[in-house]
Amino acid sequence: MRFFLILMLLVTLSGCYNVNRDCNDFRTGAYRSEVIIGNQSYISEFTRNNNLQVETFEGKTDSTSVRWINDCEVVFHTLNPKTMAAKKDIHLKILTTTDSSYTFEYSYIGETKKQRGTAYKTN
Repeated sequence: MRFFLILMLLVTLSGCYNVNRDCNDFRTGAYRSEVIIGNQSYISEFTRNNNLQVETFEGKTDSTSVRWINDCEVVFHTLNPKTMAAKKDIHLKILTTTDSSYTFEYSYIGETKKQRGTAYKTN
């Protein structure tokens, strides 16, 4: 009986947790992104509209086309790739949102290793 009560309590409490994903609020705008890989933090700034994202990372600016798969998933394609890695498209999925930021995971298309990061609105 005690096990049943504990189980019911856990089910009730877990039903109250609701992940917020208002992804449409982040389709366009200016952002600052932070990704931590190992012990290293990587910061980039980017501006995105419906078709194009322009990103500055470590003093270099790059442009990618933007193709939304659904409200919370997007594919980026580098417009003028200079390396083999830049030729690979990137799939990004928004996991959670707040009023001024979103948490995301991304990977090169076809690869299973995913990285996570957070983007913050700057405008």
